Amino acid sequence: MDLSIIVLNYNTRQLTLNALESVYQSETTYLFEVILIDNASSDGTVEAVREQYPHVLLIENEQNVGFARANNQAMRIAKGRYVLLLNSDTIVHPNTLDMMLSFMEENPSVGASGCKIVLPDGSLDKACKRGFPTPAASFYYAFGLARMFPRIAHFNGYQLGHLNPDQSQPIDCLVGAFMLVRHSVIDQVGMLDEQFFMYGEDIDWCYRIKQAGWQIYYYPKVEIVHYKGASSRRKPVKIVYEFHRAMFIFHRKHYSSRYFIWTNGLVYVGIAIKLGIALVVNYWRRIGGT
Repeated sequence: MDLSIIVLNYNTRQLTLNALESVYQSETTYLFEVILIDNASSDGTVEAVREQYPHVLLIENEQNVGFARANNQAMRIAKGRYVLLLNSDTIVHPNTLDMMLSFMEENPSVGASGCKIVLPDGSLDKACKRGFPTPAASFYYAFGLARMFPRIAHFNGYQLGHLNPDQSQPIDCLVGAFMLVRHSVIDQVGMLDEQFFMYGEDIDWCYRIKQAGWQIYYYPKVEIVHYKGASSRRKPVKIVYEFHRAMFIFHRKHYSSRYFIWTNGLVYVGIAIKLGIALVVNYWRRIGGT
């Protein structure tokens, strides 16, 4: 088996079926399997997949266990030399899988790679090529300096807006919507950290992969479409909370020992303030505010 494709579903029935259709229409000489993890959906996804794609390996969870834990369930049974994390709200092009695996075969120093990811309107999903969220990079991003100076590398350490999105290049981290990883790398560094419910686990994984000496590569010669956030719109407060909790976990795990106590304190206070503002904004939107 060359490739194990892992798709996590949570109440995205039609999007998941569309994603599976695009996978099975791929033009590739590589042998692949598809593993679908359902996080206790109530929209009939499991029944539809069983009927339309009987060869898909199904894992049915009785509750929503989150992104990291669910993908780890699939990785434990994955047989491929490579493992692809693929969001259920994506569409892969016919040549995507073939070209990405060929790239990995030709570049043995690359531990994980990702393609160019575009949104339905054709714009770039900026999460597909990122730097690590150091305190400085996070500050410039959170307070808008990255948007004000998009071509200056110093202010764009997180979203790397100064880099050409059409040029292949090594980067710090990819996004879990499409992340191709060598199985041997997973054996070396471990699976996703289940401290993260959703958000942050992909950055943490890339950090550990790079720490182990592997390259992370952005390869934009192929692309996918990402209907972003489809499964997260149903519980906005939960999603807002988990997004900010992931920031806290990542900093505490990888950066807190490298900074003075007051720097760490400022980071944690900043995360808390940002969370509070996000919850207030979210509340006003829910009750009909702008």
